[in-house]
Amino acid sequence: MSIAQNPLSVEVTLPREDVALVTVEGHLDLDTATEFQAHLANQLHHGRRHFLLDLSGVPFMDSSGMNIILRVYQEARELPGSVHVIDPTPAVRRVLDLTGVSITVPISDTVDDALALIDRTQPTPEAS
Repeated sequence: MSIAQNPLSVEVTLPREDVALVTVEGHLDLDTATEFQAHLANQLHHGRRHFLLDLSGVPFMDSSGMNIILRVYQEARELPGSVHVIDPTPAVRRVLDLTGVSITVPISDTVDDALALIDRTQPTPEAS
């Protein structure tokens, strides 16, 4: 029998070559944060620069999850890249707002909104 009451499910898809969409379901807490971090580290290792974190299936997140989001945000900015939180549940949004993370990390309603934000903030090569 599993000890975890709320196992974490993490699915990674690639809407673009340098963009990882990380869809998380379940509680993002001390017990599950290491798994979440491993998925993000793997995508960084494979050259992804932009991370879309779909937290619409996360009913609860503690400081462990928040710290991982901030860590990948710092690493992505050095590339340069970005991190975007997609459609967080009200409880998760409250944690992000109360801690100020939502001021630093953009929050979008949809994946398309986040991709549009990436496009607006990326320098585009000049056409000759």
